[in-house]
Amino acid sequence: MSTADVEYSTFTRWVDPPTDIQPALTEDLTCDVAVIGGGMGGMATALRLAGRGQDVVLLEAEFCGYGSSSRNGGQIAGAPGGDLRLLKLFYPKQIPNMVRLAENAAHFAERLIEDHNIDCDYVANGMVFGAVSPVQMLRVRACAAILRRAGGRAVVGTSSELGIPGAFVGGMREGVGGMLNPGKLSLGVRRALLSTSARVFERTKVTDVTRDGDTVVISTAQGDVRANKVVLATNAYSGEWDITPKRLSIPAWIIEVETEPIAPERIAALGWTSRSGVVTQHQIMTNYRLTERNTIVFGVRRLERGRSFPLPVKAPDPKLVQELADAFHTRFPSLADVKVAGAWGGWIAITSSWLSVAGKAEDNVYYLLACNGHGLAQAPYVGTLIADLLVDGTRHADLAGIWKDQPRFPPFMMMGRLGLRTIWAVDRVCDLLNGSKRRARRAAALA
Repeated sequence: MSTADVEYSTFTRWVDPPTDIQPALTEDLTCDVAVIGGGMGGMATALRLAGRGQDVVLLEAEFCGYGSSSRNGGQIAGAPGGDLRLLKLFYPKQIPNMVRLAENAAHFAERLIEDHNIDCDYVANGMVFGAVSPVQMLRVRACAAILRRAGGRAVVGTSSELGIPGAFVGGMREGVGGMLNPGKLSLGVRRALLSTSARVFERTKVTDVTRDGDTVVISTAQGDVRANKVVLATNAYSGEWDITPKRLSIPAWIIEVETEPIAPERIAALGWTSRSGVVTQHQIMTNYRLTERNTIVFGVRRLERGRSFPLPVKAPDPKLVQELADAFHTRFPSLADVKVAGAWGGWIAITSSWLSVAGKAEDNVYYLLACNGHGLAQAPYVGTLIADLLVDGTRHADLAGIWKDQPRFPPFMMMGRLGLRTIWAVDRVCDLLNGSKRRARRAAALA
């Protein structure tokens, strides 16, 4: 696969940026609740607060939906993020809560789409944990068993039974959720928010968040906001201020790549009849999905840890794009001549525990973030639950399951440069061994 003439972007290829970017904050003002961050979590929080009659201000450094909310692969996941086997090992009592949260978040996303009439190409076909080898299939079966014991739903089958490409041995389809265009979803939620009483300021970077008695002061270049309560919905960017809990999360850089349009008959030849998105069971997964424009979007494979704040704005590394393209060629050799049309990337947040988190940083400073790659559904759901908590004091069971009254978090393990390289190397060794076995079986069949 050629990577010549690739279009590199710091935004996303799913949609074009909005043409009605809201004015930046240019004066001091007060409000009851301020929301910092205009991703899916922040927008849903402000949308719910405005709908319940609250005086709410939202501040966004770029424009609402700019970040990971529109850069991702468009997966409405019905299961927790991370390795379910490790989560079961370290957090056995929390697994049922995490599974319930993930499924309820997927259903919430579906209602959000319906309630606001958002055309985002949603198909409720479930996401598939795809196995590229018999060893990965063992992991798939273990994950399915964990989900079922925790009250979740999972269907295990061969590639043909699941309607995914024959490049995969088989997999597990999640019981709820599906695929959509995340850019269209983000802009649809943005339109819904702008139609409410919420005061939304875009191109407004927050430079500090401090306490002044019972009030929280949010500083920006051209004005301050004094709020009775603040919700930090800043995902990977949450480490920019001292008020943020230490080790709350770490930023990780990931990329997505999109091919040029592929002829429908060539897609049909892959056996991808379900059009479900597929995530491999490597330690650092690779995701694949078809789009409505007959392209294939795929990405991740590597993680790069952010080292300091503010996080840099950058485009994908052409070498990593080539690596992803080469892996795609290996996985789908019949598409070896298909070119990469574009690549984009951005920062996501990962927690040291791989659990979603929400809670209080101070008495009137709340936070939500770090759904560990599953935030497209979980972030707006958790944000809505926090909004309800601020209005009537009721803490939903799903929110209680991830809540931290004392925001203390353990150190990050295996997320240093050496650790990430080691994990990547282990994945590649497994790929080489699996490739050797495939070639041996093919040679034996031809003998």
